[in-house]
Amino acid sequence: MPLLPASDHTDGTRFFNPPAICPEGLPPGRMRPLAILKWQWNRPPSDWPQWIEDPTPAGDPHALPAPGTVAITFIGHSTFLIRIPRPDGTAATILTDPVFSQRCSPLSFIGPKRVRAPGRRLADLPRVDIVLVSHAHYDHMDLPSLRGLARRGDDPLVVTPLGNARFMRATGLRRIMELDWWQGVDTAGVRVTCTPARHGAARTPLDRNTSLWGGFMLRDAAGRQVFFAGDTAAGRHWGLIHDRLGAPGVALLPIGAYAPRALMARVHATPEEAVSGLRQLGAKRGIGMHFGTFRLTDEPIGEPVARMRAAVRAQGLAPDAMDVLHHGECRTLAW
Repeated sequence: MPLLPASDHTDGTRFFNPPAICPEGLPPGRMRPLAILKWQWNRPPSDWPQWIEDPTPAGDPHALPAPGTVAITFIGHSTFLIRIPRPDGTAATILTDPVFSQRCSPLSFIGPKRVRAPGRRLADLPRVDIVLVSHAHYDHMDLPSLRGLARRGDDPLVVTPLGNARFMRATGLRRIMELDWWQGVDTAGVRVTCTPARHGAARTPLDRNTSLWGGFMLRDAAGRQVFFAGDTAAGRHWGLIHDRLGAPGVALLPIGAYAPRALMARVHATPEEAVSGLRQLGAKRGIGMHFGTFRLTDEPIGEPVARMRAAVRAQGLAPDAMDVLHHGECRTLAW
């Protein structure tokens, strides 16, 4: 029996990527379990190290950003701390896809393991007002990290796409709001709008695409915007987001986990596609994410950043149009 009203991206029981957001001529499709098993069995050798000791990070995530700027701290993978100044002299503090655990896995002893510590410890972050959880995959929805956030007593509003609250209710976080694509909520002085992404979701072999995936646009009282893409392949959704919500000042876009391409093209963007997405969004600045923390796929550890920088040059953009932050780095940007 359908659980939700049918739409262009759900039949009422499962979600899917509608043709409207897929690249022209490419059917939505999905990853086949047998192909995934074959890939896992035959994976090539890796140049990823066992561990990377990062230097002491620059910047202070507790510092209040000046009016007209936004402070962004890269914690690792898709986890950022974003601080948006408010007219009263305070700042709204947003945490994206918080993952502080050693593994992104349902089991503590197996599965993708960190090669570097979180750039900032959860205990060292300022009070969090909003948590964004883009979808149910373990490298984005980490229940131990969410429990740790609940134990701090911040009482943030957790904003997530449809069908995800059920996974998080036992974490101790009291306020969880589900949104469909294009729905929004005003909280802590920020407008949060859930946006389309081209991806999928599951936490077990039995719940494939029973919860929705997405990104988020954050808009302050003056109309300035930060876009967090979540996890996504390339598609026409970036242009749709620009047309419907306007251009962001800063866009956080995934650049890793793209190889082998035959499997990953429907769920993860390449660095070149991420730079193209930056242009489709009309963003002033881009920051790469989803690289260098967990070995999820087959590309060499340094390749996503090198290819992203080459794509910035090849597409005729300024060198600082899109780059990455060091793990733990806090940078204040005009937006």
